Amino acid sequence: MLVLRRDYLPAELTAHCEAARVNGTVMVQARQTIEETEWLLELADQDPLLRGVVGWADIADDDFAATLEKLSTRRLLKGLRHVVQAEPEGFLDAVDFNRGIAGLKGTDLVYDILIRSQQLQEATRFVDRHPEQSFVLDHIAKPAIATGDSASWEKEIRELARRPNVSCKLSGMVTEADWKLWTSDSLKPYFDVVLETFGPERLMVGSDWPVLNVASSYEQWWKTIDGWLAPLSADERAAIEGDTAKRVYRLDIE
Repeated sequence: MLVLRRDYLPAELTAHCEAARVNGTVMVQARQTIEETEWLLELADQDPLLRGVVGWADIADDDFAATLEKLSTRRLLKGLRHVVQAEPEGFLDAVDFNRGIAGLKGTDLVYDILIRSQQLQEATRFVDRHPEQSFVLDHIAKPAIATGDSASWEKEIRELARRPNVSCKLSGMVTEADWKLWTSDSLKPYFDVVLETFGPERLMVGSDWPVLNVASSYEQWWKTIDGWLAPLSADERAAIEGDTAKRVYRLDIE
């Protein structure tokens, strides 16, 4: 993990995006502090490449409504996320957290679901409580790619994908695989499942930069995606490469 133990800032990302012909990106929270959310919003205000922020706020807090009212004035806040993958079983079933999610109604904010594959059933119950809320499933729910134990993941993600208010982000795959031995061919079956189940209109590319640097580079990941998308129609590729994200996160990109 030494490669991650330094600062990663927008100027470095800009160079990678230019090389990969990416003209806009959404930053997603890593630390669970309101200070980080405010900092990310400040960065986005200063850099046109940064088209939006999925931040963090204490959704389960009794004062969340007041926090949300303040955050909702920030034009580039597009959604919220909590690191549920690190929480104990049943976190998404908690009454206070669900009360906070219900409070997002009317704000147009997306909620990004960050879980591991064993939490998919819990996530499906959670989504079913909020049929009018827009959700994005991060990192295709982190299947156990390195061990090849994907049968349960496939069954559960197919079930979650039946909910039309859930989109899926193509990201986080290389870090769940063998960091040194993964290939495009070894990851493609997972891509094929989410393409079939969500369809291009609910599938979007994500990078998970800089975390993906432990197993790939930004440019290598985009080349991998390009290879998978090559057989698709121009409209299908456009959806996955940007149109889905623009619609779901309400991004101001031509």
